[in-house]
Amino acid sequence: MLPGLADPTLDSQRIFRSVLEAVSNPGRIVDVPAAIQAPAPLHPATAAVCLTLLDYDTPVWLDAAAARPEVIEWLKFHCSVPLADERASARFALVADAPTMPPLAAFDAGTAEHPEHSATIIVQVQALLGGTGRTLTGPGIASEVHLDIAGVPAAFWGWTSDNHALFPRGVDMFVSAGRVITALPRTTRVGD
Repeated sequence: MLPGLADPTLDSQRIFRSVLEAVSNPGRIVDVPAAIQAPAPLHPATAAVCLTLLDYDTPVWLDAAAARPEVIEWLKFHCSVPLADERASARFALVADAPTMPPLAAFDAGTAEHPEHSATIIVQVQALLGGTGRTLTGPGIASEVHLDIAGVPAAFWGWTSDNHALFPRGVDMFVSAGRVITALPRTTRVGD
């Protein structure tokens, strides 16, 4: 079993600050400061977000790439997380193989009465590139931000636009690559 955080208190606080910075500034690429030995195929940033946000009260759905015995054992041991068999019943979803990810509409988008009950998806990709790519606008973005994501399906940006159209319903996303993350909450609008 690979270890979790070297210093659970300080490391989780540092990671949480990175997660908060990403959510507060959608499209900004944020370094995740903790050194984590994650089980394959998880990236260190993916594992860090899991260790910080997942717990016994957040059923998580794993895609086929993430649903390896060593990943399941690691998540259950360090996060006490229950697994969800169905995407629609998961509070979190972990997508380790972005090119084969299901559409965002396959996950729980919450209800009009309880939009906060929607899923949060952690998508692991090849690379995050700032200053190029799609134009992002919305809360937390001063005017606009440009973001390109390598390794997502061709339909990904269309799914993200459709997700925004559901607001206040919709899923929230963290996208990770190696040791960095960015957030794409449901409030973020995507342009060309």
